[in-house]
Amino acid sequence: MPQNALIKQYTALLQTEGVKLEFSKDGIREIARIAGEVNEQVENIGARRLHTIMTTLLEEYLFETPDKYVGTTVIVTREMVEERLSGIVKNKDLSRYVL
Repeated sequence: MPQNALIKQYTALLQTEGVKLEFSKDGIREIARIAGEVNEQVENIGARRLHTIMTTLLEEYLFETPDKYVGTTVIVTREMVEERLSGIVKNKDLSRYVL
C-alpha cells in the first residue's frame, strides 16, 4: 500500500480518536469500484473522488458521534460500503453534489 494512501490516512485519523479502523479486501475493492462508477457517470476527477467517498462512507465515525466508538474496531466491508453508498451512487443527481 502506498505510503500516503487514503486508507492509511483515515485509519490514522480515527486512531487519534481511539477508534481502530480496518478494511477488508472486498471493502477496498468496492470503494474503488464505486469511485470508478461515479467518475464515469458524473465527472471524471480521478483519484480525488476517493476523498469524498471515504468521507461519506466514514461520516458517522468522523463527525456525528466519535465518542460513541472510542475503544471499538470498525471493519469496512463490501456490505458496509454498499449499504452506505449505493443510494447515492444510484441517484445521479444526488451523486453530483455528494460524491
